[in-house]
Amino acid sequence: MRRARLMLAAAVVVGALVYLVIGGLRGAVVYYITPGELLDRGPDAVGRPLRLGGQVQPGSRSFDPRTLELRFVLTDGRAAVPVLYRGVPPDLFTEGQGAVVEGIYGSDGVFVARSVIVKHSEQYAPPSP
Repeated sequence: MRRARLMLAAAVVVGALVYLVIGGLRGAVVYYITPGELLDRGPDAVGRPLRLGGQVQPGSRSFDPRTLELRFVLTDGRAAVPVLYRGVPPDLFTEGQGAVVEGIYGSDGVFVARSVIVKHSEQYAPPSP
C-alpha cells in the first residue's frame, strides 16, 4: 500500500513537471513565417497580425531620420516583401542580415511592422581594438 502511494505521488510530481515545461515552452517559442509563405497565403494574410522573418535585401534599406520611417525588403530567396517601420532602427540592423518583424500585412502589399528584431550570428567575435 505504501509503495502504491509513493508511485502515485511520483506520477503526480512528474505530471506536474511535464505540464510546467510544456506550458513554459509554449510561451517562449516564437514562430514566424517567411516572405514566400506569406505570399502563398494570399488574401488570407491581409490584415492579420503576423511575424515575418527573412533576410534584409541588400540595397533596399532607406531611413528618414525626420519622420523615423524605415523601409526595407525582407526576402527568403524565393519571395520578397516590402516592410515599413516607424521608429528608430535597432542598433545591429544592417542589410544582408536576418530580421524578424511583427505587424500587419496590408492589402497594398506592404508589411507594416510595429517591431523589428535583428537576428545575429551565433558565433562570437571579440571587438577589434
